[in-house]
Amino acid sequence: MSNADALGVIEDDDQIVHVSAGAVGAIVKSEVEAQLDAAHKYPRSIRRFLDDALTLATQTQEIAESCMFALPRDGKLIAGPSVRLAEICASAYGNLHYGGRVVDEDDKFVTAQGGAWDLQKNTRVTIETRRRITGRNGKRYSDDMVAMTGNAAASIALRNAIFRVIPRALVDQVYAKVKLVAVGDAKTLVARRTEILARLNKIGVPTDRVLAKLEVKGVEDIGLDGLEVLIGLGVSIKDGNTTIDEVFPSTAPAPAAPEQDGQRISMGAKAKGKGKDDAPPAGREPGSDG
Repeated sequence: MSNADALGVIEDDDQIVHVSAGAVGAIVKSEVEAQLDAAHKYPRSIRRFLDDALTLATQTQEIAESCMFALPRDGKLIAGPSVRLAEICASAYGNLHYGGRVVDEDDKFVTAQGGAWDLQKNTRVTIETRRRITGRNGKRYSDDMVAMTGNAAASIALRNAIFRVIPRALVDQVYAKVKLVAVGDAKTLVARRTEILARLNKIGVPTDRVLAKLEVKGVEDIGLDGLEVLIGLGVSIKDGNTTIDEVFPSTAPAPAAPEQDGQRISMGAKAKGKGKDDAPPAGREPGSDG
């Protein structure tokens, strides 16, 4: 008898070793207690958090842009810090557990859950987000689109949970610097406006749709606030949270209904004596005395 047989060890790669629930619970409890102890032993520094978050979020203009988002919802435009900024803030904040996942899916909706746990303050938040997975015609999305929508919902839930745990006063300080780097100021307005419009044109968004979305008459009327909205919308399209047609709907007028013979009469023609009621009797030439 081998030592393995004597100890009851199964030397087969196909076998699964089951660990009791009690043992798993003890392991998890031990890990959490260790992290809680570390969080209290090495507390975060708010000054260091702000420095680290600002350094990461404003490292390049492209990164700063990714930290912004904008989405149309119920006729209104929602704009603010994106999930990218949430991830940066969570990493810089420290002593924080966070994550997101899809928890439910039915014929019409996918539901995702995001959570954040501040181990130092023992503050824990869990938020759920639901997104529709059917089109306007009621047809269900393809499997790839369902997966993409689920990932987007999980990202949104994660962002909301993180920003519920990290004080918004701190996030707003970081976001203000992010906007300055991404949008620019009055000195860079013209150059940035030209660049962003060219970028939108390149992905298939005509300038007239951009003007309609911002409700302005001309390109020169697009200011810094408008650039912030356009950057956020571009990020949301890129991340798959919305589509070009949803954000920038077509401004072309609906085609007029075709006219049918005998149903419509030109007022101009009738005024000149060429209307249906002014036609000469059958058998007479126009202009004859009878």
